[in-house]
Amino acid sequence: MKISDLLKLSTDNLRRRKGRTALTVIGVVVGTFAIIVMISLGIASNAANEEMLQSWGDLTQVQINNYQWGASSGDIPALDDEMLEHIRTFAHVVAVTPMYQSNSLNAQIYAGKNDRYSAYVWNMYGVDMQALQAMEYQLVSGSFIPDDMNLGRKKIPVLIGEHMAYSFEDTRKSYNSGKRQRYWGETDAMGNPVPPFVDVEKDKMTLRLSAWDKNGNEKTQDFQLVVVGVFEQDDSKQYFTNSGMALRVADMKMLEAAYQKLSGGKSNNGGSYMITSDGQQLKQKDNGYESVYVKVDEVDNVSAVEAAIKELGYETYSMTQIREEMQAQVAKSQMILGGTAAVALLVAALNIANTMMMSIYERTKEIGVMKVLGCEIRKIRNMFLMEAGAIGLLGGVIGVALSYGASYVLNNINTIMAFFGKEGVDLSGIMGGMGSMMGMGGNASISIIPPWLVLLGLGFSTLVGILSGLWPAHRATKISALEAIRHE
Repeated sequence: MKISDLLKLSTDNLRRRKGRTALTVIGVVVGTFAIIVMISLGIASNAANEEMLQSWGDLTQVQINNYQWGASSGDIPALDDEMLEHIRTFAHVVAVTPMYQSNSLNAQIYAGKNDRYSAYVWNMYGVDMQALQAMEYQLVSGSFIPDDMNLGRKKIPVLIGEHMAYSFEDTRKSYNSGKRQRYWGETDAMGNPVPPFVDVEKDKMTLRLSAWDKNGNEKTQDFQLVVVGVFEQDDSKQYFTNSGMALRVADMKMLEAAYQKLSGGKSNNGGSYMITSDGQQLKQKDNGYESVYVKVDEVDNVSAVEAAIKELGYETYSMTQIREEMQAQVAKSQMILGGTAAVALLVAALNIANTMMMSIYERTKEIGVMKVLGCEIRKIRNMFLMEAGAIGLLGGVIGVALSYGASYVLNNINTIMAFFGKEGVDLSGIMGGMGSMMGMGGNASISIIPPWLVLLGLGFSTLVGILSGLWPAHRATKISALEAIRHE
């Protein structure tokens, strides 16, 4: 007996008992539908959570803070260039950069004729330019600063934030004047955008360091800023993409050294200071950079990289913990709802087994004739397994189709309600943690059914059918041929 003959016999037997087959298939449909919909809700929830976290910051980024709760600075290794090189050797680490911000520089940027326009230097960082590229910082214009760029003495290449130009003030206007500063997004009477005072890509800009000696005399030193590129504003990145400035770490250290020399070495950014009881300022150990950012290749590897960094003695921060908590909440909800769906599929499995047992009882004589005619035992067993599997597959196909329909309705519920003139439905509170994503902007998908979930649903329903038919098929093979022929 060929496989095609077995398939024909199986389908003919199922068609002969349409009512019983339909009722059995319905059980599989309900179970498959419930499981797919529950999993699709969880997938959509996780996708929305990932999107939300991505808007807060890079999920593959780890921030190293140069301290440890309950530990003194002497217990923590210096977070210096040597340590950064060591961290770069860690598995899955793509890039490492300090976010080196001076806490002591007294500087302003000037532009325009007779230094008419000025801006405070409050958001300037020394960074690794190659690391910024790996961390997917985008530029509106220009390029990142090459490590070997040399513009000459007292010229510093910089990258500036997209709206940094609006930081400049007109020093000829009083502090109370509304015309002293222009703001990004401001428009004139005609509705046209108001441009900043300074064109940062064309106008000459001077960074001026200012310090006072022990006699109260001001000393200054000027450096020309050369804009090499302009960042695209990205609120999930560092502040300098908006209104700040980034330069190479070496250039930042050069500015600090110049300021230290200018101020007579009274203070600098290296290390920290302790005020004693007699008012003296004592310099403590220089423990390196205050903050360092690490780019990891994949989200799933962030936890391992964090653990390795913490073993060095540093505190870290990333989105991983929040992400894992959200995923755990979604998984918990899925387990509860998926358990309910699994019960429905278990009932369907029992129905399949019951249907196949009844089929064997009704076809006992047929089984006996097949044995007498020399049909192999395994062929008889395969015939019943095919019938059971066909019930599972048919229920799976219908369940998948209904799941797609339910997914469409859930994702377009408010549009459908509006079509019928009804008020929209707020689904943000449904199913606890899994429903939280539904309130995000109104555009997040409530249900997502990827192709692998369809294959999983079909495969699982078919497997349930086959497993449910194992015992009945085994019973069929044990029927005596002579007794089966005499059976009425």
